[in-house]
Amino acid sequence: MKWLADENIPLTSVKLLRQAGHDIASISESQPGLPDHKVLELAHRKELALLTFDRDFGELIFRQRLPCPPAVVYLRFVPANPGEPAQVVQAMLECLETLEGQFIVLDRDSFRKRALPEC
Repeated sequence: MKWLADENIPLTSVKLLRQAGHDIASISESQPGLPDHKVLELAHRKELALLTFDRDFGELIFRQRLPCPPAVVYLRFVPANPGEPAQVVQAMLECLETLEGQFIVLDRDSFRKRALPEC
């Protein structure tokens, strides 16, 4: 699965995920300041799983019913260092068969998932 890192994902983590073999684009590198609804639109249009620290994407997808990407991973913790998000995401990916169609809330030591609505 290809990824889109929201602007709030540290570039250190983006680079670590790339080094681990993930195809990941970064809003910080390509379009800093892009509003959330445009980030969501880009992830949907390019079929990229969205990685973010911003809980507003749940509101945009589940309440406002904006088109959603193939998956969303919402990180819900304050990272101890800029590389920690990549480490936590890597650990989650080792536990899941697929992210497709899921909104995942990822804490430092656990995660829960909810099916995305039909978009």
